Parts: sequence; C-alpha cells; structure tokens
Amino acid sequence: MSSRPFSSYTRALALILPFTAVACGDAPPVVKLPTQPVTAGANPLPGQQQIGISDQPSSFRPGDAPDQALPPRAVLSGQAAALYQQALAAFSAGELINARTLFTQTTQAEPQSHQAFYSLGVVQERLRDAGATASYRQAFTLVPDYEPAIIAYAMAQAKKGQLSEAERTLTEKRGQMPKSAAVAATLAEIKSLQKDTGSAQRIAQEALKLNPDYRPAMVIIARDHYRNRRLDLALYALKAVLDGFEPVAENPPRDKDNAEALLLRGLIWREQGNRAGAIDQFRQAVERRPDLVEARIQLSNYLLEAGSAEEATPLLEGAVKFDAENVPAHLNLGDAYRLLQRYADAKREFDWVVAHDASLPQVHYDLALLYLYAPSLPGMTAKSQVAEAIKELKKFQEVRSKSETDDSDELLNQAKLKEGELSAAAAAAAPPPPMPPAAAGDAGAPTPAPADSDAGAPPPADGGTK
Repeated sequence: MSSRPFSSYTRALALILPFTAVACGDAPPVVKLPTQPVTAGANPLPGQQQIGISDQPSSFRPGDAPDQALPPRAVLSGQAAALYQQALAAFSAGELINARTLFTQTTQAEPQSHQAFYSLGVVQERLRDAGATASYRQAFTLVPDYEPAIIAYAMAQAKKGQLSEAERTLTEKRGQMPKSAAVAATLAEIKSLQKDTGSAQRIAQEALKLNPDYRPAMVIIARDHYRNRRLDLALYALKAVLDGFEPVAENPPRDKDNAEALLLRGLIWREQGNRAGAIDQFRQAVERRPDLVEARIQLSNYLLEAGSAEEATPLLEGAVKFDAENVPAHLNLGDAYRLLQRYADAKREFDWVVAHDASLPQVHYDLALLYLYAPSLPGMTAKSQVAEAIKELKKFQEVRSKSETDDSDELLNQAKLKEGELSAAAAAAAPPPPMPPAAAGDAGAPTPAPADSDAGAPPPADGGTK
C-alpha cells in the first residue's frame, strides 16, 4: 500500500516547506554550535567556516594572520569546559532537553562565556523556548562584536515575523561593525524576506567585497534568486559554491560540503523533476548536517512515496528529536509507522498533528487510511474504525484544495461498502428473536381438552357405565 496514493497532493505538501523552512531557515543560518570552546583569532576548523564556528570575524580570509587586535574573550576551562563538551554531545544525539540543562549549567559555571550563552540560545530556539533571544542578547552583550549571536538574534526576530525589528538590529550593528561580512550578508537575507530583492542582491555583493570567500553570502544570493523564481541564476550561484567551474584548478568549489546549499539545490531539482539528483542532494545535506531537519523531511518524502518506510523512519525520528514541534516531521513519521504496521504509534503521531494543525488535509487522509486498513486499533471495533475512516475522508474533502485530483471518492466508496458488509455480517450472526407466546384462541392453536374430573380414569372392569 502506497503512503502517498495521490502524488500531486504530495508535491503540493512538499512545496510548503521551501517557503517556510528555507525562507527563514529551518533554524537560523548560525545554527551550528561551536565544536569546541575557541579563543579569539583561532583558525576555523576545516570544512567548518560557517558563522558560529569560532570567534574569528567574518572579514577573516584564509591565509590571513590571526587578528591580534581582537579583545580577549572568556575561555572555558575546568568544570565549565567539561559541561560544554557534554552539552555538545547531547545536542549531537538530539537530546535537546539535556543539552539545554548542560548549557545552562555551563553559563552558571562561567557567566562570562559568550559562546555558552549563544549555544544555549540555539538549543532553546529549537525547543521553542522563549528564553532564546535573551540568551543571544546576553552573548553579544558580553562580546559586542560576536557575530553568531548577533545574527541568531536577528534571524529569531525574523522567524517571528518581526522583519522590521531584525532590520533595525542589523543596520545598527552594521554601523558599529562596517567590516563584518556576516552582518551585511544577514541584512541581505532580511531584505530578501522583505521581498526587496534589489537591496538583497546588492548588500550580499557588498558582503562578498568585504570577504570574497564568505560562503554564507553566496548561499543567500542563491536563496534570494530561488524565492524570486530565478531558478537558473540560483543554480548558477549554487554551482559556484558546490562544484566550481572549469578549469576547476582555477575555479574550485567554494564550499562543496555546505549543507544549506545542498538542501537548496535539492529543492530546485525536485521542483524541476530531477528525482535522482534531488534525493542525492538531500542525502548529502543530512550527512553533513544531521540537525538540518528540512533535509530529513524532504528525503523522507521521496522514501515514503517509494514505500521505503524502514529507511524513512530513523530519518524522521531524528527530525522530531531536533525539532519536536515540527508538524511535517510528525505527519511523515505517522505515515512511516502506518506502513510498518505500527498502528498505535501511527495514530499517536497523527493525533499530535491534528492537535497542532487540524487544517492540514494530508493528516485527515492518512488517518482515513489508518482506520480503513489497520486490522485493529486499541479501543476500537471494526465498525467504529470504518465510521471514523468515513468521517476523516469527508473532512479531507472539506479542507483539501478543490483543484487537486485524488482518490478520496474511491476510498469513500470502499469505506461505505465495508460499512455495509460489517452491518450485514452483524445481522447474519445475530440469533433469531424468540417466538412470542401464542395468544388464547389463536387460529391453529390446539383445542384444549374439556375439563372432566374423570378424564384419564380407566374404564370399569365390566365395561358398563357408572
């Protein structure tokens, strides 16, 4: 049984994601945590030159000498360093609540650690904890030019729809940090979200003038082209990041392991019908950034369409670990469990989705499939299951897009036929009603013998009369 019987609707569902998760980021562009406590001027680790990896400013270029003019930063040591490493391990395993506790303890052990407050904010934001913005602000209060926290703070504002506030934050910081490619590039992202593509492209190019090797600015340029449906230009920009140009020796890829670039190219190729290419890009994105939830969801869409629930399930279980409130992740996870015949688990996930967004047509369709085809569900009879299937299919038809073609009418007919069969079987299995007692004088009733006191007495021995 296919998990997505009507592919056109699946594609529509998948296209919700690029304009939500990619628009503001499934997490901010600074989501990666520092892999170790680092000191000012330390070189970024290979392949980890994104924002948030070290204290090195974004104006730093490969080959530059460390900037000795940076003011001293608080360095984690002793108990604080041990707690920080434990928190990182918890985050990597998707144990976000534990990671939040450990990062909080790190800030208590070293209240001057800007990195610890930033990392705490990242985890809080994933947990939908309102304290995230305060943690980000504390990080750049301790170190006013700490780019990861500044950018995370602005992007958190943007994700709440506070684009004007985010613009003000970045404009103010850009005035204070005119050489920051990171602040300029993030301002370009905000301009793109404000649908000011001209300013977005111009400011992103200004960021690249500050640092021609600043890879996030290149991805932001591609993302703005994508939002404005300039797909060829978006792919061209992504090629520069991921593949480079011939001759490769002179034009190598700028950041071939950039997970956000891989995700974006996968989304474009999916839209263009390049199934194999999109799957490959999503796989690579997940390998390089296990915490990139949207890449997991997009890959799981393909796997579920192919009926590969075994492979999709761990992807989706990881997705809900890294983002417990992600509705598409829970929806797909329920579908995976349904295909694996884990019916109680599937119903739990679908019920969670209904509680969070009952307007999604797909959840009602998936629930109908569950009720209609599961052999049995806890606490339900076969008759109640088919009744619920009919109810969910009608709800699906009520909230779906009327322009979509699907098989819900066929399923509804199947459900009604099954309902009739169950009713007929129940009637056939019922014992016949008891016969009502016959009324006196009814036609056909035997005539009672006359009342006679000698009735039944033996005749006299001589055969005479009394």
